Amino acid sequence: MSNTIKSVSDQSEQQLTDLVEQALAQAKQQGASSVETAVSRSQGMSVTVRLGEVETVEHNRDKSLVVSVYFGHKSGSASTSDFTPAAVTDTVRAACTIAKFTAEDPYNGLADREHLATDIPELDLYYPWPLDMDEAITLARRCEDTARGTDSRITNSEGASVSSHEALEVYANSHGFMGSVASTRHGLSCAVIGVEDNGMQRDYWYSAARDAAQLDSPEEVGRVAAERTVRRLNARKISTRSSPVVFEAPVAASLLSHLTAAIRGASLYRKASFLLDHLGKQVFADHVRIHEQPHLRKALGSAPFDNEGVATKARDLVSDGILRGYVLDSYSARKLGMETTGNSGGVHNLTADSGTYDFEGLLRQMGTGLLVTELIGYGVNMVTGDYSRGAAGFWVEHGEICYPVEEITVAGNLKEMFRGITEFGTDVDLRRSTRTGSILVDHMTVAGA
Repeated sequence: MSNTIKSVSDQSEQQLTDLVEQALAQAKQQGASSVETAVSRSQGMSVTVRLGEVETVEHNRDKSLVVSVYFGHKSGSASTSDFTPAAVTDTVRAACTIAKFTAEDPYNGLADREHLATDIPELDLYYPWPLDMDEAITLARRCEDTARGTDSRITNSEGASVSSHEALEVYANSHGFMGSVASTRHGLSCAVIGVEDNGMQRDYWYSAARDAAQLDSPEEVGRVAAERTVRRLNARKISTRSSPVVFEAPVAASLLSHLTAAIRGASLYRKASFLLDHLGKQVFADHVRIHEQPHLRKALGSAPFDNEGVATKARDLVSDGILRGYVLDSYSARKLGMETTGNSGGVHNLTADSGTYDFEGLLRQMGTGLLVTELIGYGVNMVTGDYSRGAAGFWVEHGEICYPVEEITVAGNLKEMFRGITEFGTDVDLRRSTRTGSILVDHMTVAGA
């Protein structure tokens, strides 16, 4: 097997800086009134083991240079993966040619100079993993072996995977901004299949972190994957009813993603949001606070600046249940007559403050109702807020899990669902850029047999 590949930090950051400076200078020479460019190098590896045998081995190396130019309010963009001087020249020329043939858009342009980051914090995002392929295969086998040995009802496997990815990115524009970010992301995952009484179920688990030292052990990931699978065996159907619903933390983040989609600038200026004109209005119960924390060290959603070089900052999107801010880049902010919120490229560590109950306490608060552990399909209308998704999970009575359920649909309207959130659990899932515990919604329609 191959040895460990060199980290992106071994490939000079100065090379990427020289590239963006070359692109900026050439665009100005060709008459562009302003220009921005982003260059990146990334690489990674992954291995999947299934039933003890190596199934896939992947190495990837990517690089990209993107140049966007503005001639007044006309814009053009071009990209290349060839970093030779001739290719950079051709890319800049292509972007300028495109811009000259596009229509004027008064909202086009770089982020305003006063919003650009001037103090770039060190966020501890770069932890290369000196892992060779043999070691990765060993970790994946340990993970899958544990899962398969946890319970005799585990009869098959979809495999266990180990992955590692790192990237170095440099962004610069003609306002004089230049910033670079090196980052890593590593993961372990496992999915297995269980059988009992002629019924079959599948589930999985994973761990993800910037620093491989913070990953769960392969044995822990495998054990949890197996336990989550066998607990779903002998699932039942239930009749249609109205009941409270707990969304388990790993799926609860999707509810917050619907919030950010509804308050994103493009949705608002296109009038394609169920939260249109809701700024300053009550959207959740008054105990709810949802906020961005972009400068958390080592967190998966941290960023010192956004894709336009705008400084990121901690801010409330929702406090006291009231919508306090939108999610805007410079273009959408201008369209709405507002200022950018530093969200070109998305939100950064969107966090729902927890209440006082852990997962078990949340079930006791619910009493009798549905625990959702898996959502299937996408049945969300962002214009009306109507929500209907396939689901699987467990029926809960008197605060205790009674039996698994499947082939059900949970339905409601996101406006009512948001107002109906009574608790956020303390079991916060930190494996993604949206950080929330399990969520208790006071009532939804549960459609079954």
